[in-house]
Amino acid sequence: MSRRGERPSTETLATLPVAVDAMGGDKAPGDIVAGCRRVVDETGIAVVLVGPPDQVGDTAGLPLVECTEVIAMDEDPAGGVRRKKDSSLVRAAELVRDGQACAMVSAGNTGATMASALLRMGRLPGVVRPCIATPLPRLGRTPAVLVDAGANAECTPAMLVQFAQMGAAYVTARFGTAHPTVGLLSIGEEPTKGTPLVKETHHLLVDEAGFEFVGNLEGRDLLPSPADVIVTDGFTGNVALKALEGSLRFLFDAMLGVFGTDEATKAAADVLLPHLLPLAAQFEPENTGGAMLLGTDGVCVISHGSSGATAMVNAVKVAHECATRGLADAVALAVRPVQEA
Repeated sequence: MSRRGERPSTETLATLPVAVDAMGGDKAPGDIVAGCRRVVDETGIAVVLVGPPDQVGDTAGLPLVECTEVIAMDEDPAGGVRRKKDSSLVRAAELVRDGQACAMVSAGNTGATMASALLRMGRLPGVVRPCIATPLPRLGRTPAVLVDAGANAECTPAMLVQFAQMGAAYVTARFGTAHPTVGLLSIGEEPTKGTPLVKETHHLLVDEAGFEFVGNLEGRDLLPSPADVIVTDGFTGNVALKALEGSLRFLFDAMLGVFGTDEATKAAADVLLPHLLPLAAQFEPENTGGAMLLGTDGVCVISHGSSGATAMVNAVKVAHECATRGLADAVALAVRPVQEA
């Protein structure tokens, strides 16, 4: 149930468009519009763009909900949402709130996207703070999910437990994981390792129902993760995520730099690249569909700021899939009150 009334049925949600912030991201509006056109042509998923007509320009035949303002990438998130009530981000969130769209997607200002979704869609009952869930690849398996990947720099143990609850509901709804496992990111496997926040959270997660808690995980366990959900505060999660992205980019660039330096490496490249490129594709942010904001009363996908057309195709697919699978209701059912010591 929505806090603003009864949520549309999954059948109704399937007929609604995904609202896309046409002005969000470094490559907006060109690549955003191109990706939306592709996903409509390839899948039949309906999309509605949101943005100022004079800035969006050619919509490639897609419908446009007009607005007059845009929240810039470097703008203060909360202030931008308060001041610019007719911005593309705010209007996209209102379309979801008002039952005119099944989900929203933006590659723009992350903080402003979160604030728009939270202030316009509202928070699910019982949720202390929404969190960002980012998929981490596991070769040959469904991805793991890192929560929180950057929404909350300062957290309490109760918040981390709720992140675990919401993350477990997310992997079940999106990836079909029937019995999700949860790990807590720390500096050692022992329950006594870590900050006071980590140690108290470990204590609370031991008694938590709804998923299997497998204990502490270290940074080396992120790829591949032995748990379906990795829980941490948003500061640590964002640092870990960016470190992974940079390390993987360096590794692949270094490998490609070696190939073709002489006849032997050219021959090796001919043999290895057909096998390596599909693996690299699994680690490419463009192919993940973006991160999910969990805890708001509606589906919101936050795409990477550098998202191109392919990233937008995948983001719209993920948003529509999660909306029609009842993600918000699943998260609402998973959230339970947490008693801290």
